[in-house]
Amino acid sequence: MRKFFQEIKADLKFKTAGPGQKLSEPSRAPREKPKAEVAPKPRQAPTDEAQRAAAAALARLEVKPKAGKAPSASQEAIRNQVRKELMAEAAASEKGLSMEEKEQEEEGAAAPSVSGVYFICPLTGTVVRKDQKEKQLREAIQAYFSVDPVAASIMEIHTFNKDREKVRLCVETMAKYLDNIYLHPEEEKYRKIKLQNKVFQERISCLEGTHKFFQAVGFETKTLPVPGQETTEEEFYVLKEEVLGRLEDLREHKEQLLSSEPVRAQLHRQLAVFHPSPAAARFELPHDFFSLTAEELRREQRLRTEAVEKASMLRTRAMREKDEQREMRKYNYTLLRVRFPDGYILQGTFYARESVSVLYNFVREALRDDWLPFELLGPGGLKLTDENLAFNECGLVPSALLSLAWDAAVMADVEAAAAEEQRSPLRPELLARAQPLS
Repeated sequence: MRKFFQEIKADLKFKTAGPGQKLSEPSRAPREKPKAEVAPKPRQAPTDEAQRAAAAALARLEVKPKAGKAPSASQEAIRNQVRKELMAEAAASEKGLSMEEKEQEEEGAAAPSVSGVYFICPLTGTVVRKDQKEKQLREAIQAYFSVDPVAASIMEIHTFNKDREKVRLCVETMAKYLDNIYLHPEEEKYRKIKLQNKVFQERISCLEGTHKFFQAVGFETKTLPVPGQETTEEEFYVLKEEVLGRLEDLREHKEQLLSSEPVRAQLHRQLAVFHPSPAAARFELPHDFFSLTAEELRREQRLRTEAVEKASMLRTRAMREKDEQREMRKYNYTLLRVRFPDGYILQGTFYARESVSVLYNFVREALRDDWLPFELLGPGGLKLTDENLAFNECGLVPSALLSLAWDAAVMADVEAAAAEEQRSPLRPELLARAQPLS
């Protein structure tokens, strides 16, 4: 049976092989079917749409990467769509921001809770902003020279020389000069100070205000020959003869020089009273509460470096709390509000390192009856019982809203004894200045 099928296949293959050919004849090329000739159509110029499409295609080819597999048309379309959406979102965002800024300019942004940090010059009583306090102090001390030149020069020495150790060494040396004259007025050598003396140059001459002090107490500059070197002359401070008759004044100047302290501008509390408001906990602080001096910036950089190092080590809870307190110390000022039971709000500005007792005194001075006992409750209702803690140690920086609670037993007796209707515990002159809290 198998042989039968093989013979049938061979016969079919022979029949389909085409006409036969003798082995002695040359091979013939296979015959092709004639094709019908088609007249060529005239070529037309591309349309505008086609030209634009071709230009776009060429542009895409130019930006295709030379290496690697080119993205498919669908991928390119997706990328183009995403790019368009991102650009549209960015444009909308920019437009929205500019519109918001424009609305703030037209309608006015939220007013800050205080306009800044202010100080009071202790010599003139002038209130100035934080960045103007140094200038105001200089002008006030300079003007005081016409009143008391000795006191003014002592103010300069203690106020404008920041290195306290150098100031201490300076005034002790100057006091020694004056003490020698007071104890030995007959000794001429004590009444002369060589200006080029090494001790005088290193301890006294380099500090601001020292030369003005010597001139104010009665020294004058003279050029004298150096003892033992008659041909050499140098400048000296020499005490005037008439001052020897007022030696008690010289002793008082010495005591004043030793006992004086730097003149410091006092922080202006900016006491304010507000009507009851649901916005009492909202604060808008100006830049004065956050700006850092060069020294504070260096300290902040050091603290951040330490924080990075500590982040790589395991720390106890006590260590973490200590770090949190240190973080709070970077604020110099804090704005505090105390809400009374009747809703009125008392506001003041404080140093972040001032103690809680300062706030208690601040509130007590604003009361109509300053003897009434009360407690202050921090955020979360925590009682501020330790008045020696600083605000930054209590987490009350850079701003906080506190509540005042009266002693219940005392207030019950007061209300029972009061014949008149209840009134606000704040002083009348403060209530007259109450304003709405925006």
